[in-house]
Amino acid sequence: MADENKTETAAAGVETPAEVKPSTAKKQRSPRPRKAAPVEAKPEASAARVSVTKPRKYGEQEKAEKLRLIETQVAEGKSKLKNAIKSAGISEQTYYQWKRAAKLDDKRESLATDDELADLVRLEDENQRLRKLLAEKLRAENAELRKRLGLDE
Repeated sequence: MADENKTETAAAGVETPAEVKPSTAKKQRSPRPRKAAPVEAKPEASAARVSVTKPRKYGEQEKAEKLRLIETQVAEGKSKLKNAIKSAGISEQTYYQWKRAAKLDDKRESLATDDELADLVRLEDENQRLRKLLAEKLRAENAELRKRLGLDE
C-alpha cells in the first residue's frame, strides 16, 4: 500500500491540461521592420508634374515689337491691356519693366541731342561699362582666392 500512496500522491501532483492556467506575461512582439531607403523620384515623373523652363531672353528689337503690338491693340480698342499683354506672350511685370526701360532710353536719346548733354550721356555709359568690368574682375579674383584657400570645392 505504501507504493499505492506514492503513486496517488505523484498523480495528484501532476496537473491535468484542464487545470493549466494561461500565462499572464505579455506576448513577445517581432521587431519592427526597418524603413525602406528613400527612393529617388524618376526624372520623367518629376518632369511631368513640374515643368521648369529657362527664362526667355528677348532682344531689343523683339521687345520694341511686342510693346508696339500691345499699344496698337489697346489703342484700336481690340482688347484691354491685360488681354493684349497675354496675347503677346509676356507677363504684366515684364511689360511694365520693358515700358519703363523704353522711356529711359527715349529720355537718353532726347538728351543726347545737345553737345554738353551728349558728353554727359557718353560719360555715364562709360562709367557703367567700367563698373561692370570692375565687378567681373573682382568676381574672378574672389573665385581664385576661394579656390586657393580651398573654400570652393
